[in-house]
Amino acid sequence: MAWGKGLNSIEAPQGPIKQEGDGKAPAGIFKLGTAFGYDPDADTRLPYLALTPTIECVDDSQSKRYNQLVDGATVARDWNSSERMRRNDDLYRQGIVIEHNTPSSPAAGSCIFFHIWRGPTLPTRGCTAMDPADMARLFSWLDPRQSPLLVQLPEVQYEQLRGHWGLPSVEQCNRR
Repeated sequence: MAWGKGLNSIEAPQGPIKQEGDGKAPAGIFKLGTAFGYDPDADTRLPYLALTPTIECVDDSQSKRYNQLVDGATVARDWNSSERMRRNDDLYRQGIVIEHNTPSSPAAGSCIFFHIWRGPTLPTRGCTAMDPADMARLFSWLDPRQSPLLVQLPEVQYEQLRGHWGLPSVEQCNRR
């Protein structure tokens, strides 16, 4: 993990800072954005984007559309690098945008999602992944009217910031 650009209130974070292409998941507090997936609609109260073969996430930090999901068939292309969202695997069959680096700063990291994992012991390239059943539960559980947030930190930093940020103990989280 590396410190990301979210809702954090840390003056001088200890450790690495999230950068484009570093393969690290962002640490901090983040809003959750649009849900997306391969199906035309989904059992979610979040805004939902059905992924077509032309939807991509722009990871070229020189682009005006950096860190945005766009339809490459309808938007004027000003980027040299992006990630196709409709993949040949199930990783993005269901996912949720983690609002890291929003509004975006160049090279601070882009296209960070909750998505389906390759397996319980396999890493991502900077996202947060989970079992498909857990992703389906998250889709049906999250309610944008409740302003859901992701708190994602190494355990040592979580304990250091818990009181300042008003977070529950790790034991309380594990009981839920």
